[in-house]
Amino acid sequence: MENKTLSTGAKALEVNLDALRYGSFAEIGAGQEVVRWFFRVGGAAGTIAKSISAYDMKISDDIYGKAARYVSRERLEDMLELEYDLNVECLKERSDNTAFFAFANTVSARNYHGTNECHGWLGIRFQTEPHAAPSEIIVHVRMLDHENSLQQEALGIIGVNLIYGAFHLSHSPDMLVKSLLDNLTVDRIEVDMIDFHGDAFMHVDNRVISLRLVQLGLSDAAMFSADGKVLQPSEHLRKKNILVERGRFRPVTHVNIDMLNAARKQFEAEDNSDPQETLSIMEITMHNLEDFISRIEVLEATGHTVMISDYPEYYRLATYLSRYTNRRIGMTMGAHSLIELFNDQYYSALHGGILEGFGRLFKNNVKLYIYPFKDAATNTLFKVENLNVDPKQKYLYEYLKQADHIQQIEAFNEDYLHIFSPDVLKKITSNENGWENLVPEVVAEKIKAQQLFGYKPAD
Repeated sequence: MENKTLSTGAKALEVNLDALRYGSFAEIGAGQEVVRWFFRVGGAAGTIAKSISAYDMKISDDIYGKAARYVSRERLEDMLELEYDLNVECLKERSDNTAFFAFANTVSARNYHGTNECHGWLGIRFQTEPHAAPSEIIVHVRMLDHENSLQQEALGIIGVNLIYGAFHLSHSPDMLVKSLLDNLTVDRIEVDMIDFHGDAFMHVDNRVISLRLVQLGLSDAAMFSADGKVLQPSEHLRKKNILVERGRFRPVTHVNIDMLNAARKQFEAEDNSDPQETLSIMEITMHNLEDFISRIEVLEATGHTVMISDYPEYYRLATYLSRYTNRRIGMTMGAHSLIELFNDQYYSALHGGILEGFGRLFKNNVKLYIYPFKDAATNTLFKVENLNVDPKQKYLYEYLKQADHIQQIEAFNEDYLHIFSPDVLKKITSNENGWENLVPEVVAEKIKAQQLFGYKPAD
């Protein structure tokens, strides 16, 4: 038989009729939209130990402790910890036959004036069986409906999907992720972060799960810290100057690191900002995902934040980043990539063509920092001032230079200009000596230790 998606009500009822599950619901903001489903379908007494809405901030602080932000992962985790521990402590007498859980969310739905960021954190801490150590799923969502009532409705549905998925699909996180938007669409909810941890998910790589969010269209981008943790973009990018280097990084070489470091030095010097105020990101598009985990791991080894995006066009990436910060955005690229940027075929989907594309790219305080390349045949060093862009675009190019939207990176290392990632990859896969000198030492060690990119140690 063909598998059919259960309705939200059917999912809630199935949970209610499962005698094994028992727990609490704590919801801040947007009403009691998730627990409402379990009350509505009947049988809630078998599932719900407590439902609470600590809507007033002082009441919330008194229960869960103070938090810097009320709609934050920190607040959600405080809620889950307190509510779960309370269930286990107060309901000891039924622990032999009960798998306890605590569901929580903290949400900012559309306000009366429509001026706030509409987003929220949802999570569930649960036992897979009686006496099991708890496992946890944390989700961040952006609510895209334009009416408060519709946002609340969507929140209730995704909350039920999360709870049902935790109880019935924890054996397959990929299926669980796919089910989050059952009875919803990506036009209503964006899931831009999910994090699995605990005994039920010991073998789950959250980076792969984050990639699935992008592949499935639930999110447009995923971010990871240098230690491999999944990051929520709005919290990590908030109030930061952002500098991005886009590439395949297969593997990351001295050129990639020098490009980002040199661009950052120039970027920071322009407004004398504190280094803590700038975030450097190495970004890969969905069109370049071969050896995904290998590239993520070597990028993380260099100490950089990594982003995977579904934005092949630079102007779409710039628009995405400007959603989260009103500060400066820099993009660094090689001179070859800058020439490609002036190819008008990449803007055929826009009614205004290349002019619209560049208008979107530069409208949000964006600047390009260009790394030179050297032509091996002629020994010519190509920089911003002597690049040969398409003749049709030369006046546009001159305008962007004069307007200071495009800048030459000055403090580059000319000794690295002969290094190209495809050549390095070929040397690695063929066990050719000397490739280690073309990449940072920590990258070479990582490639050898984990035998990445087809590396095989010599016999």
